[in-house]
Amino acid sequence: MTNIIVLPIVLPLLTAIFLIFIRKRLFLQRTLSFISLLLNVIVSFYILDTIHRDGILRLDFGGWAPPFGISFVADSFSALLVLTTNIVSLLIVTYAFFTIGKKREKLYFYSFVHFLIAGVNGSFLTGDLFNLFVTFEVMLLASYVLLTLGASKKQLVESFTYVAINVIASSLFLIAIAYLYGTLGSLNMADLSVRIKEVGQTPLLTTISLLFLVVFSLKSGLLLYQWLPGSYSTPPTAIAALFGALLTKVGIYAIIRTFTLLFYHDTGVTHRILGVMVVLTLFGGMIGALAYRNLRYIVAYNVIISVGFILIGPAVMEASALSGTVYYIIHDMIVKALLFLIIGTVIYVSKAENFDEMSGLIRYYPTLGWSFFITTLALAGIPPLSGFLGKILLLQGTITGKAFLLLAIGLLSSFIVLYSLLRIFMNVFWGETIIDEEETKPVHRAIYLPILTLVLLSFGLGIGGQFIAPYIEDATMVLMNPQIYIEAVLGK
Repeated sequence: MTNIIVLPIVLPLLTAIFLIFIRKRLFLQRTLSFISLLLNVIVSFYILDTIHRDGILRLDFGGWAPPFGISFVADSFSALLVLTTNIVSLLIVTYAFFTIGKKREKLYFYSFVHFLIAGVNGSFLTGDLFNLFVTFEVMLLASYVLLTLGASKKQLVESFTYVAINVIASSLFLIAIAYLYGTLGSLNMADLSVRIKEVGQTPLLTTISLLFLVVFSLKSGLLLYQWLPGSYSTPPTAIAALFGALLTKVGIYAIIRTFTLLFYHDTGVTHRILGVMVVLTLFGGMIGALAYRNLRYIVAYNVIISVGFILIGPAVMEASALSGTVYYIIHDMIVKALLFLIIGTVIYVSKAENFDEMSGLIRYYPTLGWSFFITTLALAGIPPLSGFLGKILLLQGTITGKAFLLLAIGLLSSFIVLYSLLRIFMNVFWGETIIDEEETKPVHRAIYLPILTLVLLSFGLGIGGQFIAPYIEDATMVLMNPQIYIEAVLGK
């Protein structure tokens, strides 16, 4: 049944292609999109459970055994991310049914969402670096279209920066791949791990690893995040939620995978530089979250803070920190999607983007207000919500690894996240309302379904941590012990 690990990629690809031919039949597009994503959730959960029972799954295309052929590999880490991706995408697309507008729906919105999901899932499941590049590009090409869909002036302006940065990053990615292949003669990640261990992480390989770090930092928003706030604040709410929940996580995954499987022999250089970048990213995100009064920009800078916080784990390279990283990525995908959906709905009903221009919305939109409050607590790491356990494990790892600066900055970032979002809550939802009841904009009740489902998922992930703990332990074991991954792929 190893063939099943390709389904999270094939299902959205086939759906995307089929939807192109029925672009004017909106009800059919929505129905097929929902069914496809729901099937992907079921398949992803089955894959995760199979890995937990039977071990890492591998699929060799064309019967060519690694390292010579194309391989897809599913371990608990990648399977957890694929499952979360599909759950979050299903809920965001459900939100889009009632908000994205018929004009965008007829411009192949659902097709490109499925292409994006295929690229994200493929990035998590590929077993070699060149196919990681290919799946990155599938994801990015879809994101280019989604970013410009509707072609407002602001979208087009921000898209130039976004496309330019990613073209540069992709070029550097190819250069790094070429140098690595020229040095070691392989691109299969398990085989590369063996060869690097055999020859030692030479200065040349360390230099190549830093080039990969620059590439993946551009993709994830680690330090090199200047493109992110504008790009994530201009598209419609559903698209911004997809970007905020998924895109940076692919770059984060690539950093974690390469620096725990390939380039982990000279941590005094690579991981120390990663730690410095984490600190600077957290500082930059905190300054942005405090400086702006525009809701979209505050949320975008909170994405940057979460990028830095998640990567504390691989910077420390300690078991509990990596467990916290895995747990926190899942939490962040869920809660960032929730945050973007709520903020987008707030902007829709208030017709404003600065929190100074809003007040007392909780009177007419109590579900929205209390959902935002719960989201704030989750992102700050308040128990029993989903952010608590991940933060505790990450900060515990910094103590065990004696990374006290990262501990201090991580704690400070949690307070800044809490303050920046409570400031929105107090200004936007609390206080005296400045609109009359007849001026309120109606919100379709179905919009609350994905929002409340994400709220429940945050509670579930926090309260029911013991149910997901075995999968996270499996993921951490593989990240801390590369030999497990190598034996599953190469059989040695």
